[in-house]
Amino acid sequence: MWNPKFVHSSKLAKGAPLALALAFGMALSGCGSTGGSSTAAADPSASDTSKTEQSQPADNKLVVYTAGPEGLANKLIEGYEAQSGVEVDVFQGTTGKILARMEAEKSNPAADVVILASLPAAQGLKKDGLTLPYPEAKNADKLNPDWSDAEGNYFSSSASALGIAYNTNLVSAPPTSWADLSKPEYKDQVNIPDPSLSGSALDFMTGYLNANGEGGWDLFQSYKDNGAVLAGANKEALDPVITGAKGIVASAVDYMTYSAKAKGEPIDIVYPSEGTIISPRPAAILKSTQHETNAKAFIDYLLSDEAQKMVTDAYLMPGRTDIKADNRANLDEIPQLKADWTWMSDNGAEVTERFLKLFK
Repeated sequence: MWNPKFVHSSKLAKGAPLALALAFGMALSGCGSTGGSSTAAADPSASDTSKTEQSQPADNKLVVYTAGPEGLANKLIEGYEAQSGVEVDVFQGTTGKILARMEAEKSNPAADVVILASLPAAQGLKKDGLTLPYPEAKNADKLNPDWSDAEGNYFSSSASALGIAYNTNLVSAPPTSWADLSKPEYKDQVNIPDPSLSGSALDFMTGYLNANGEGGWDLFQSYKDNGAVLAGANKEALDPVITGAKGIVASAVDYMTYSAKAKGEPIDIVYPSEGTIISPRPAAILKSTQHETNAKAFIDYLLSDEAQKMVTDAYLMPGRTDIKADNRANLDEIPQLKADWTWMSDNGAEVTERFLKLFK
């Protein structure tokens, strides 16, 4: 089988355009990509090729930008390639890096499909007219309707929840609420993912503020006062807790914690009793796609039984309501804050800017 080419950013460009942040409901300052070139770059000759020509059997290419996890992305791509014979080029990064790359490529779009770790980001793509609807996608009727677009502009094939991850060697009595992290016993022990780099972290912050109003900022101020620090994207926030350099991650992505725990690391996660945010991971076909037939087939594959099994094996919640995970908490076992995704999308840029000012 042809091995997909995975392209990773090697450097973050400072000051990505705020216009993109506002358009997508994300603040992307500090999260652009200046990584090496990829075979995912659009073929200049493709711009003169009609959709009809592109959908012929000879079209065996697809470009996917995906927000991890890497192991799952590899398996999904390999499974789709084996089923379809299509060769897939992949760029993998955080939601912020993907959106910044799309902005850099807007005059010559390369991606056909994007998989993001933030529902508001996908809502922003739809709002800006950048998505290609595919309402007839196979198994779309089995998806959680709160996580996907009724008109078929994006499909959340998986989801994670945000919780409190903690090192079990350092924390004997885990916290039970978000407010606990401002207690003296956790001083200088808390990492928080950067919302300009992590779409799921931004989902938690906007979701918490949506549920608690302006007073929700008191929680984040108390974290700052207790020595909590921003620590990059999700992995960068979690790794020091696994090694014991820190004790806790606030707004930790749960599938990363479950995965590390399964490998024997001294880590576990709790969901605060007052509720948390579930962060869907939406996939969307871009209107600029040069490989529409393949892109639609890829969405069908993401929603298939085979792909959904890969999702649960990666410790994520499946997007389909008829499938349950047996290695993690399922949706009905996690207390949730009431989420207004429209408000969260509309206020994402402002929340990010204010949060970064608070912690930086």
